[in-house]
Amino acid sequence: MKLTFPLADIDDATLEAGRKLFAGPVDFRKGVVAMSGLPPDDRLEVCFAGRSNVGKSSLINALTGRKALARASNTPGRTQEINFFDLGTERYLVDLPGYGFANAPVAVVEKWQRLLKSYLSGRASLRRAFVLIDARHGVKPVDAEILSLLDKSAVPFQVVLTKADKISTTQREQVLEQVREKLAKHPAAFPELVLTSSEKGEGIATLRGIIAGLI
Repeated sequence: MKLTFPLADIDDATLEAGRKLFAGPVDFRKGVVAMSGLPPDDRLEVCFAGRSNVGKSSLINALTGRKALARASNTPGRTQEINFFDLGTERYLVDLPGYGFANAPVAVVEKWQRLLKSYLSGRASLRRAFVLIDARHGVKPVDAEILSLLDKSAVPFQVVLTKADKISTTQREQVLEQVREKLAKHPAAFPELVLTSSEKGEGIATLRGIIAGLI
């Protein structure tokens, strides 16, 4: 029986395409606090979504090989805008505001959650959303809303498990089983998972290759 939602396995040519893409220029374009501020949707883009403090900034920094391209913080909810990065001249990387608990006033949280939903629902150039899930915890109830929103918006999404170095091999199998079970209910879920560690570099080359392979 074929495993549902196996770990992504890509070929050497795709890995090399990913290496070359991310070896090129990656620059911060702009931070957006309203839909009117979005750059033109004239190129392919991928976005990274995840609950606060899941490790989005660390993952983007690891992908791009730049220590401080995305601002990492131990304070949940620091990223309160949609941050666009130029990946070469034909792609955007997009860092979305964290969802769930955030150390900010309720009105501020609600404002950027609305922005998040508007972006996901109305961005024609968005090819894939990478939803980050902490490998220590698996899919939590707070993740359910974003997964459902992606389904409703018909945005293909792929789950990327972060902080894989923080758990044992046995724990990995348990969390993978839990994630697979949860994703089976979501039609927009891409049928492969990526297991990563920003600290150890695990899965980074694979994720680069996946992004390079999107057209």
